[in-house]
Amino acid sequence: MDSTENKSEQFKLFDKYDVSSIEIKDPALKPYINLKAKLLVKSKGRRNLENYGIVKVNVIERLANHLAVPGHVGKKHKIITSWSSGKYAHNMKTILKTLEIIESQTKKNPVQVLVTAIENASPRDEITVIEQAGARYPQAVDTSPMRRVSLALRWLVQGAYAKSFGKKKKIAETLAAEIIAASEGSMESYALTKKNESEKQADSAR
Repeated sequence: MDSTENKSEQFKLFDKYDVSSIEIKDPALKPYINLKAKLLVKSKGRRNLENYGIVKVNVIERLANHLAVPGHVGKKHKIITSWSSGKYAHNMKTILKTLEIIESQTKKNPVQVLVTAIENASPRDEITVIEQAGARYPQAVDTSPMRRVSLALRWLVQGAYAKSFGKKKKIAETLAAEIIAASEGSMESYALTKKNESEKQADSAR
């Protein structure tokens, strides 16, 4: 019985990264960042969307999903390139390479660096458009914790795309650089720039 418990305690994400000591400092985000250790981080799309099913998906898998479909930037959709064709295995290899680069450059647990980057890049408030009597005006609203995580992941990937598309750098290198910059609070991070822009717009709309 004791040996079984010890094995479960030593189980690691991808059998490489220990997630038992990962610290999530933001209490609002803690229930929404899934760090369950698995050898194969793949839910195969099986989740109950009515019961916050996205929360049950490992944050590494969510990052890989955003890599396949990075989302809209303004009114334009980012181009899907040959090195991100929507194939799960291909995108997960990119994520694993990204984690290796983060570990070699920071000498820290790369999953902890990613979690810190998500905390730093997640906006606390944003704006929505209210329409009343034919008039449209912006209104500041608080961002839900689940959306905060989704926005942070999206912006991290979009920042990596912008720095690698049409350039010599590979997506794994630019994604690692983006995550490291966001974790350190550097304004070289696209995600932090988008976060500050969102919060400033919300402040002006109050």
